[in-house]
Amino acid sequence: MGVRTWIDSWPVFRQLTGTDPLGRGAAAKSGATGRLRPRVASADRVVKSVCPYCAVGCGQNVYVQDEKVTQIEGDPDSPISRGRLCPKGSASLQLTTGEARRHEVLYRRPHSTDWERLDLDTAMDMIADRVIAARREGWQWEVDETRTRRTLGFASLGGATLDNEENYLIKKLFTALGAIQIENQARI
Repeated sequence: MGVRTWIDSWPVFRQLTGTDPLGRGAAAKSGATGRLRPRVASADRVVKSVCPYCAVGCGQNVYVQDEKVTQIEGDPDSPISRGRLCPKGSASLQLTTGEARRHEVLYRRPHSTDWERLDLDTAMDMIADRVIAARREGWQWEVDETRTRRTLGFASLGGATLDNEENYLIKKLFTALGAIQIENQARI
């Protein structure tokens, strides 16, 4: 590399002699930086979404390539978050593609020390049977001669990994089942 080539590649020289006297644009950009491409440039499509972690509802851009989620970033068009995400929202790619994510139902029988895999239909039937039994055992038609029509057999505590629509449907379900102890993590 000659002296002239070295001087021309020096950012301070480019800043003083070029059209970028403050050194915030082309003067500060190296050749290697100019060749870089965003990792989302190769995405087939961008899907708008909402962060699943809390009730704020920050907008997300989900980048999909070959029908797989490759990146999740804040949506700059969102009036709520304006492209910013908290650390948890920024890591939501792990929620969809993380190696620790389970794709089967695991069940541990009472007094057992081992987990066993169940198919989804069996697990759903077990849950439905338990909900019906708990509702039946805890049902109160009236308390102190006041008609209540409620159950104290179960309660609901919604989590922050559900979006607003899912939490709304869960609230409607538990209300229809007669539960009165319905709460959400976002409100606590």
